[in-house]
Formats: sequence, structure tokens, C-alpha cells
Amino acid sequence: MSGSDSISSHSTICERTSATSSLENLGTRHDMTDYRIELGDSRERLVRHPIYKLVDSPERMKAFMEAHIWAVWDFQSLLKAVQRHLSCVTVPWTPTSDPEARRLINEIVLDEESDELPNGSFASHFELYLRSMEVAGADTGPMKKVIEQIQAGVKLSEALLDPSIPTESREFVNRSFSIINSGSSHRIVAAFTYGREDVIPDMFRQVVGRLAEYSPEVWGQFRFYLERHIEHDDEHHGPVCRRIVATMCGSDPIKWAEASEAARLALEARINLWDSVSVRLAAI
Repeated sequence: MSGSDSISSHSTICERTSATSSLENLGTRHDMTDYRIELGDSRERLVRHPIYKLVDSPERMKAFMEAHIWAVWDFQSLLKAVQRHLSCVTVPWTPTSDPEARRLINEIVLDEESDELPNGSFASHFELYLRSMEVAGADTGPMKKVIEQIQAGVKLSEALLDPSIPTESREFVNRSFSIINSGSSHRIVAAFTYGREDVIPDMFRQVVGRLAEYSPEVWGQFRFYLERHIEHDDEHHGPVCRRIVATMCGSDPIKWAEASEAARLALEARINLWDSVSVRLAAI
């Protein structure tokens, strides 16, 4: 969410030719039509969750953002965990085994950490979200406090004990980090792919439509954030991430089962978050 950024100009932003061509390359080099991730009904339940209809007023939208910002933040940590497993982030540097996957994750990191805004500036999607919260009048204090504590060297587990953090958001972050801390590459990438990149566009589309009913000077930045995610995840990131999971799991049924479990856990964590936030919204 960026300050004076115009939604109408978002379609002209950073259509990166190199990014698109490399993603298409990965798609043609790997014919992965037999995806064996088993999600049960988790994805469908998440996409059809009643929370999207509850976000129907400015006050409810602000409450939604105050809980959801934690998922926006820990997405960045999940993304960096994927980058650590698919590319080399240590010194001395050594090449990793899959250059296409390496290219993809670095492109996603570029988009998520330093996206180009309509006014020519750059920001992470997390920073965009915080700016949108500020413009909308939502409380950013708890999130900023945790960031400051972590930057000061406080352990995440201790920082998350702050009582101002919504309980459901704390639980969601802890579940995300349990996957991150597993150290299992295919589990982490599966959770990132199916718990975030693959499903986020379908979730956000339902919220974007409602924002048109509100004043653009307040909600325009949030709408920009949502539309950027739909654009990146739906058209580029999601499809190729699925192929990376397929490449990592190969013909190993154990890896497919473990990746499926991680994906379901990520989706169920989001459903649990939405369940709790829905109760909070209904009371407003």
C-alpha cells in the first residue's frame, strides 16, 4: 500500500520481460501435468470461507487488516526460507542444483521485497500493507513493536508474547514458523506454494470488488496491494511454484505425502485464522 499511488496506473507497472520469459522457460522445460498434491477439501473451504462477505464496512476492514497483517509479515519469512533452500544465501557462494528454480525464487523475492510502485518508488508488499493500514486508520502499533523488538535482537518466540497481538494471528505465525523450522525443503516449498501463492489470488479477488464501494483515497492503496498479489501470483508465481514442487518431489511417494501434509497444514492454518477473525468481525 503506497501513499499517493494511483490504482488506475497499476497496469503499467513493471511488466518485466526477463521475469516473464524465465517463468515461461521453466514451464516448457518441465512437463509436470500430473500434480500429486492432495489437499482434500482444504482449498475449497478456504476460498469459500464466509469471512469475505463479512468484510463489508470500513470498521470491519480495519479489524481484518489488523489481524491479516501478521500473515502478510510471516509470508516474507516463508519466502526467505524458500529462497534459502532454492538458492545460495551464504558466503562463500556455491551454485545450487536447479538454476530455473533459483531464478524464479529470486524474481519472487524482488517482487515481494522491492516492488515498483506507480510513482517510481519501491517498497516491499509488507510495507505497502502497513502504509494502507495507516491511511485507513487501522492500528499498526503491535506489528511495528514486534519488528522493532526483532531488530533489537529479541527472539521471535518472546516478541510474540506481546498481549496486543491478536491471539489468532499469533497462532498463525507460530504454525508458519513450525513449517519453516522443519528444515525440509519440499515441505517448505509446498506450504509456500499451496498455502500462499496458489490460493491468494482466489481469496483476494473477493475482497477487491468490495473496495470499489469505499472512498478511493482511503482504500485505493489497499486495493493496489491486493491487485498486485493477484497479478503476480495468479499469472506467474503460482503456476511455476507448482512445477518446482513437482520437480522436488519427483517420483518419491514419501516426499509427495509430506509435501501434501505441509500444504494442507498451511491451508488449515489460514482457515483457523479466518474462523477466529470472522467471529471478531461479526461482533462489529
